[in-house]
Amino acid sequence: MSLISKSAAEHLRDLEARKVSSVELTRAYLDQIQKHDAKIKAFLLVDPDAALARAKGIDDRRAAGKPVGKLGGLPVAIKDVMCTQGVKTTCASKILENFVPPYDATVIKKLKAADAVLIGKTNMDEFAMGGSTENSAYFKTANPWDTSRVPGGSSGGSAACQAAMMAALSLGTDTGGSIRQPAAFCGITGLKPTYGRVSRYGLVAFASSLDQIGPFGQTAEDCALLLEVLAGHDPLDSTSANIPTPEYSKTVNQPLKGLKLGIAREYFAEGLNSEIEAAVRAAIKAYESLGATAKEVSMPNTKYGIATYYIIAPSEASSNLARYDGVHYGYRTEEKQMLAELADEQKRYEAEKNQKKLADMDTPLIRLYRKTRAEGFGPEVKRRIMLGTYTLSAGYYDAYYLKALKVRRLIRGDYDKAFEEVDFLVGPTTPSPAFKIGEKIDDPLSMYLEDLYTVPTNLAGLAGISIPCGFTKSGLPIGLQMQCRAFDEERLLQAAAMYQKATDWHMKRPALA
Repeated sequence: MSLISKSAAEHLRDLEARKVSSVELTRAYLDQIQKHDAKIKAFLLVDPDAALARAKGIDDRRAAGKPVGKLGGLPVAIKDVMCTQGVKTTCASKILENFVPPYDATVIKKLKAADAVLIGKTNMDEFAMGGSTENSAYFKTANPWDTSRVPGGSSGGSAACQAAMMAALSLGTDTGGSIRQPAAFCGITGLKPTYGRVSRYGLVAFASSLDQIGPFGQTAEDCALLLEVLAGHDPLDSTSANIPTPEYSKTVNQPLKGLKLGIAREYFAEGLNSEIEAAVRAAIKAYESLGATAKEVSMPNTKYGIATYYIIAPSEASSNLARYDGVHYGYRTEEKQMLAELADEQKRYEAEKNQKKLADMDTPLIRLYRKTRAEGFGPEVKRRIMLGTYTLSAGYYDAYYLKALKVRRLIRGDYDKAFEEVDFLVGPTTPSPAFKIGEKIDDPLSMYLEDLYTVPTNLAGLAGISIPCGFTKSGLPIGLQMQCRAFDEERLLQAAAMYQKATDWHMKRPALA
């Protein structure tokens, strides 16, 4: 077994026993990046010198008998949507191509305090809008299992680097499935925590009522280890839940007794790939062999999930992305004549403001906004901004946005009713395996439907996990999704670990060329 093929939990035990040093481990992952990332393109930025220097500092403290944090020298990759002090945070967008945050996101502070080695920033769909990592302003990321296919998105870089053994752990975000879907496509484990479990402070917002940061790992135990560090109340985030954080890493391997699984009939309807259905049903049988019981439940409002999501999420995005105007920070159009005219036009406006409003004038300022945003945002981001602006506009707010909020509550009601009878909902993570690069990029609706089974979890604010449960005949990974009650991640991780102890799907790794 090669050094980097081990799980993060196994690495940590080796580090604590001094069977390996953090420098050795970090160098092994950096070597893997050097060998294979030119083809996979998982990383936007890698800083080998900083990573090795940090690893050495952790090794020196451990050798001196000084305390070391919970992640004790594990290399971790970060989706490039979380602010990192002094390090570029681009959101894979031209509009933030040179943005260097002056502060760390709360999750980054926690990783540093836990002695993680931050190995690099990973590629993503621009501003986390997309399901394939084809919408990055810089380059497309490939799936390590088949480089002609997508790794999923928007956290495709974080998932691909994990599958390709380029980091021990990685961090993603999930707004409508952006952790679970790429986890399924790449054959790894990905957890979307309950909304409010992990602080969003320093996360560049897409849709503020839906976004949630979460872990990728090889196993549920890996995700438990990372979630334990990330979770907890943050006074800097008003949506952060002020509840205790369980010691996930200590309980994850405890088996659950009397486990009741719910199988939503709506998750096995028309459009589900037959190989995925067979693998998921086999996984349910595996749970039954471990003592679980399974019963069919109904989630009748699931069919409205995609439509509801693509009203609420773009509406929030249109508001959140209004700040990128070429004035405050970020990219600005290069038209110098326009900028020169701006000061003169502003003076004229001040003289005329009682007679004519600036909004009615095609001023250099308005043209600056328009050209900056046209040049700085990609097609998918523009599409969602326009859709969101429309649904929030006068005359359409009640017809679309307000109605979507009401349906969102109905979807949550379906979960509440189901969880009166069962502990977890199980089903496929995605309706199809990883698709070809370019196959759906010109068909947004087809791309959106890939989130059919994941979007409702976010709308309800609940937790979900995707774990590997098989492969198609062509060798593409298949993911099993499990969803749970709010803040029940401890038992969700235990249930996932039960399955992984009884199977070996999570241990398989792609043969990289």
